[in-house]
Amino acid sequence: MEISVALLLQLGAVLTALALLGAGARRFALSPIPVYLLAGLALGNGGIVPVAAAGQFITTGAPIGIVLLLLTLGLEFSATEFASSLRHHLPSAVVDVALNATPGALAGWLVGLDSVGILALAGVTYVSSSGVIARLLEDLRRLGNRETPAVLSLLVLEDFAMAGYLPFFAVVASGGRWWHAVGSMTAAVTALWIAVSASYRWGHHVGRLVTHPDSEQLLLRVLGITLMVAAVAESVHASAAVGAFLVGLTLTGDTADRARRVLGPLRDLFAAVFFLGIGLSVDPQRLVPVLPVAVALAAVTAATKLATGIFAARRDGVARRGQVRAGTILIARGEFSLIIIGLVGSSITGVAALAMSYVFVMAIAGPLVARVTGSPARAAEASLP
Repeated sequence: MEISVALLLQLGAVLTALALLGAGARRFALSPIPVYLLAGLALGNGGIVPVAAAGQFITTGAPIGIVLLLLTLGLEFSATEFASSLRHHLPSAVVDVALNATPGALAGWLVGLDSVGILALAGVTYVSSSGVIARLLEDLRRLGNRETPAVLSLLVLEDFAMAGYLPFFAVVASGGRWWHAVGSMTAAVTALWIAVSASYRWGHHVGRLVTHPDSEQLLLRVLGITLMVAAVAESVHASAAVGAFLVGLTLTGDTADRARRVLGPLRDLFAAVFFLGIGLSVDPQRLVPVLPVAVALAAVTAATKLATGIFAARRDGVARRGQVRAGTILIARGEFSLIIIGLVGSSITGVAALAMSYVFVMAIAGPLVARVTGSPARAAEASLP
């Protein structure tokens, strides 16, 4: 086997730089996500220090990062409780679509985009980043907060919505007929609901398959099954993140505790690669011309996500401070928005540049805003008076 010196050297330098940047961020009690994103921007196309050899590893490892983030998040909850939370938050999902897709659609109309461009920008402003938010919940120690089930319910319902939106948009963006788009959307949503129902009814068998006293065996079994389920979810135009989250929900008790311990270091490594990959995919030269419009749109949609989180957390009886935390942690946009941008490509002038600039602003601002909204909930905040 021939070893690439350039790959080892560049990857080693990148990981060392991330370690130093992350340590600096944590010294000031900040999440390292924004500095990882900025590091990716500096290393990508048009950046200061391109890393061509390490770029392929980063691009390949980024999807594994989001899968591991959502898997370990799912390990914190039970399938029964979460299914109940999803049903409870269907009205929150309606509010989410209305408040957050509308600003993108209006912005697209105001800048003169066609119907496909308007639909693209609506999707970009609507969907939050499951990967960024999963890491933030861990960094800010909010997994046990009262508002967290509401936040996770919204994220999963957004992913379900994307399972219908992405197949529809992919056909429309490529010039296909609307009835073909509707057929593709219907097939994807049907396949996703079958998978979710199967996970809810028979998912407990997964625990029996992966349980083993040896840590290496446990790691390989959990990771192998998770990647396969994530692949199936992605193949039906659902999110790989949803598939990984569902696997996490099926593992309970001692198996879940041990899985969290063995997966922790691997998750941290690939999560850093995921955030680096977002920055790496961005060309800095394309961000600057549309930055003022992107910042204005970001300000509006940060406010609408805040309102969405407040509405959802209030439905769970969370106190005012927890409602604000729920809203601010939903601000970040990321992987789904990048997929939409990729589907648009260069076919619609101006959409990709504006959307990319907007996503990058929100991916950096989201963690910073979430950090200043307070520490984990106290017992006194458990419910409204």
